[in-house]
Amino acid sequence: MNEPRTGVRMPAEWEPHDATWLVWPHNRDDWGVKTAAVEWCYVDMIRHLIRGERVALVCQDARLRARALGRLGRSGVDTARVDIHVVPTNRSWIRDSGPIFVVRGRGARRTVVATDWRFTGWSRYRAHQLDDALPRAIALRLGMDRIDVREGEARVVLEGGSIDVNGEGLLLTTESCLLGSVQARNPGLPREKIERVLGRTLGVAQVLWLPGRTDDATLAGDDTHGHVDNLARFVGPSTVAVAVAPRSAPQHAGLQANVTALERMRDARGRPLDVVPLPVPRPRAFDREPLPASYLNFYVANDVVLVPTFNDPADREALRVLERCFSDREVVGVHALDLVAGLGAIHCVTQQQPR
Repeated sequence: MNEPRTGVRMPAEWEPHDATWLVWPHNRDDWGVKTAAVEWCYVDMIRHLIRGERVALVCQDARLRARALGRLGRSGVDTARVDIHVVPTNRSWIRDSGPIFVVRGRGARRTVVATDWRFTGWSRYRAHQLDDALPRAIALRLGMDRIDVREGEARVVLEGGSIDVNGEGLLLTTESCLLGSVQARNPGLPREKIERVLGRTLGVAQVLWLPGRTDDATLAGDDTHGHVDNLARFVGPSTVAVAVAPRSAPQHAGLQANVTALERMRDARGRPLDVVPLPVPRPRAFDREPLPASYLNFYVANDVVLVPTFNDPADREALRVLERCFSDREVVGVHALDLVAGLGAIHCVTQQQPR
């Protein structure tokens, strides 16, 4: 692919990483009584990640730093592979609040740059100011250049979970999240301008939009109103895995619309996409609230693919499908029922730093 004039490109998630970033769980508004269980879920994720890359772990304060090190040490995790940064945050969803890393140049001249988008708590939650400052804090700690993303004088809102890229100029997103009037991120910014900002900041040549701007286009319990990382993900340069549900399921029609749309789309060379169906687990709830459980919320690391599992009959099939998609990596299921009680899963709490 010819890189755009800005010379930057967002690599695909399966390209080599220097590190994976996480924020140790601390806000009990997310998980309540399950917070301690979520800590052990983090330990399990970190245990797998450090086999192939470093982990950069953001902790709220010195007390949480000590707690995290204690949990990791008790589980036999090599903490020499974990870099801890004490930075205050509102919540732990670094996929959305942290920097989206891009690369500039090639070969020996290649550098990694942090893009800094405005974060508004998914245009839903008031407490987000500390999270909005996280990209700047991380860039400073890494001594890394930072791009403050603006359209005119206004900072542009974007969450990492709302997009997915193939590293070759294609970006996948949803109309419900980036264009919808519910939880509107950038009111008054039309599709054409959003595409232009994505193009110059992430090196995107073509945006693929999944249709629908209503609740039918999102998973039950999704408080982001349509993040694509619960619905469809690139698993190869022209291959997309997409969530599907049985005809009897209430979300069948909305998810099937995504399948139909993807089957009509083309890659940057005009070739049809290879569409791979991935089942959804049975509906789950906590405190009578639906949970957005999705196997699409996996994370691709250097050596492993971490897949959320939910003690569901579809767990095995989802793992088998993703094993075929990522034959060069070990595909590992991580029990995520406690994690998804906070309305997000593995992809939501991770952010890759490219090599």
